[in-house]
Amino acid sequence: MDIGYSSVLILLAIVLISRCGEARKWDYEPISIIASSSDESLIKIEPSIVRLGRGKFGISVLAEWNYDTTEKTMVEAVVYCSSSGDESDYKLLPWAIPKQSFYDYLNTYYKDVIMKNFAPCSNVPQFKGKFQPPWPKQTYIGDKCVIEGEGLPVIVPPGFYKIIFNCTGPDQPSWSFVGIFKIIIKMF
Repeated sequence: MDIGYSSVLILLAIVLISRCGEARKWDYEPISIIASSSDESLIKIEPSIVRLGRGKFGISVLAEWNYDTTEKTMVEAVVYCSSSGDESDYKLLPWAIPKQSFYDYLNTYYKDVIMKNFAPCSNVPQFKGKFQPPWPKQTYIGDKCVIEGEGLPVIVPPGFYKIIFNCTGPDQPSWSFVGIFKIIIKMF
């Protein structure tokens, strides 16, 4: 075997192996995203789905955050899956954000998923190391955000996924959002 042929085989192997890495094996179509707040003067969230092209969708959101968070501000999220999308077909999955303080959430899931996926398209706070309160009171804007999947599972079975996120705290507004996404397997 000549040296040129061996080099080509090694290069081809490297390319194939690099393509088999941690690339997301799924794609998504947002079906619906709704938000609610117990007091829209303190927090108002207006999400929308934006079609960016054939089979490509983004999420835009306007969030007016006008209250102070504390160590007692709590968040949690649950995920359900349905093969049909029928409301009676959804089953609870083990994927969740267990009830925890807002600041613990910021130092884990927010930092690993939200910052990475929404930094290019929004003004959500970015930080290195541990989050230092206070959470900024301001208007947050996400414009045509495409979730690339950083920090999310590489393999997700196809189906309809419902994500319910809740935030509560004493003497604070309660707010939530519910997102429904159709997951399909990526072919390439």
